[in-house]
Amino acid sequence: MSEVREAITRAHHEEWARVVAALTRRFGDLDIAEDAAAEAFATAVERWPADGVPPNPGAWLTTTANHKAIDRIRRENKRDDKHKEAQMVHDDPPEPLGAIDDDRLRLIFTCCHPALAMEARAALTLRMVGGLTVPEIARAFLVTESAMGRRITRAKDKIKAARIPYLVPSADDLPARVSGVLAVLFLVFNEGYLATGSDTDPVRHDLTAEAIRLTRLIRALLPDDGEVTGLLALMLLTESRRNARVSAGGELVALDEQDRAAWDTTLITEGHRLVRERLAAAAAGIVPGRYQILAAINAVHTSARDMRDTDWSQILALYDQLVRIDPSPIIALNRAVAVAELDGPEVALATVDRLEPALAGYHAYHATRADLLRRVGRSQESRAAYDKAIDLAGNTAETAYLTRRRDQLR
Repeated sequence: MSEVREAITRAHHEEWARVVAALTRRFGDLDIAEDAAAEAFATAVERWPADGVPPNPGAWLTTTANHKAIDRIRRENKRDDKHKEAQMVHDDPPEPLGAIDDDRLRLIFTCCHPALAMEARAALTLRMVGGLTVPEIARAFLVTESAMGRRITRAKDKIKAARIPYLVPSADDLPARVSGVLAVLFLVFNEGYLATGSDTDPVRHDLTAEAIRLTRLIRALLPDDGEVTGLLALMLLTESRRNARVSAGGELVALDEQDRAAWDTTLITEGHRLVRERLAAAAAGIVPGRYQILAAINAVHTSARDMRDTDWSQILALYDQLVRIDPSPIIALNRAVAVAELDGPEVALATVDRLEPALAGYHAYHATRADLLRRVGRSQESRAAYDKAIDLAGNTAETAYLTRRRDQLR
């Protein structure tokens, strides 16, 4: 029975986006696609324990979801529409609808249409493509579940009302659309790299792999776009550390404690090559964007064979450059970590304390502050900060790590 549950969980991680995308292509309605996909997985929960896991779970789920969608359309459509009936019965794939024939990429561009607000684009894509639950998405955006549910519903309604097409836009439209797509793919990747849900795997390789795959497709569409290349490099360099990030006991392993021999050198080599490509462009006078700078920061980290070899002055210089184009509190928080290595934890702590109003609900803020307080010997305050971080962290591996660090305090 546990093997069947694991198979269903694995199928949900691997097949959700594919099923939703296939149904969206066929029926042109996000609501129908999502509801039918959910019903197909619910049917799997009922039938697979008795019937066994099918040889091809993805095909089984897609076929079941198609039947669920057809049943719903027939119930809701009282008129005798022969064309729709034929479309439902004959499932021949249509001609490719864009530069790349990839259902999931088309689904992302549909969810990331400029008619939608940026936060709505991100939330809808995380739900429809990433398969994240509404509570998981709400945690990622630091909002309530009800507010996030309304945001996703409004986004789907707007797509339907505006008749936004399900396709990869033309080459002329791509530059205006791609920034929103990159922002969403970065969120999908981050959710996979450190999942926010307490009932999911701490690291979700299905999401990180899918984000990298789709970013590669976009780079094929826009090979000269520096931010696309920068995001791909950032993902590769971050993903290279995945095998060293969670211990055998299920605890998060911080960067300074990781076994660097376990890092993926193939991904690091490719990521460094892409960063050097963008550095050459910067030397020619092309100003780098956010993802390119973040990739360069990760290139510095992955160049050090030991934590003590890290070039923190270069990292701080890159953060100073990043703050000028992205003065967000989270970037300021990450910059403070580099400041602590160069100027000491007291100096960094003064910066971090000023960020409290903006980041009070963000667990990483309290975790960073707890570590700085620990380093300056303020153990009681450090313990209180660790308690806040533990309360806010949803990831089991991160909770285990924070609990151990708190309990090590005298």
